[in-house]
Amino acid sequence: QVQLVESGGGSVQAGGSLRLSCAVSGLSRMTICMGWFRQTPGKDYERVAVIDSEGSTTYADSVKGRFNISRDNVNNILYLQMDSLKPGDTAIYYCAAAWPLGGGYCPEHFYGMEYWGKGARVTISS
Repeated sequence: QVQLVESGGGSVQAGGSLRLSCAVSGLSRMTICMGWFRQTPGKDYERVAVIDSEGSTTYADSVKGRFNISRDNVNNILYLQMDSLKPGDTAIYYCAAAWPLGGGYCPEHFYGMEYWGKGARVTISS
C-alpha cells in the first residue's frame, strides 16, 4: 500500500522559510512523477512544483526562485524548501505521486496524480 505523509508545516512570518517533507512508502521506486500541490479555501488545487522521473523540475510562476523541490531516492523522502514566504503562500500543501504519462510527462492537475498525502498546513503572517 502506497503511503505519503507530509510534515514540516507551520506558521511563520513573511520573509521566513519552511521545509516540507513527504515520507513515501510502498512505491517500488522514487523516480516517478512527484509533486507538491496546494489549496486555499474556495480555490482549485495549484501545482506548486513537480520533479519528474528524470529529475527535471517545474515550478508554478508564483513560486519560481523561492521554492525548491528535491527528493532523496535512498530514504524515500520528497522535500519542498520554501524561502521568502509570502502571505499568499498560505495554504494546505499536499504531496502527490504518479507514474509518468506517455512521453514521460507528469500530470498537471491534482486529481491526475495517483497517490496523495493528507496535507500539511502552512500559514504565513504579514
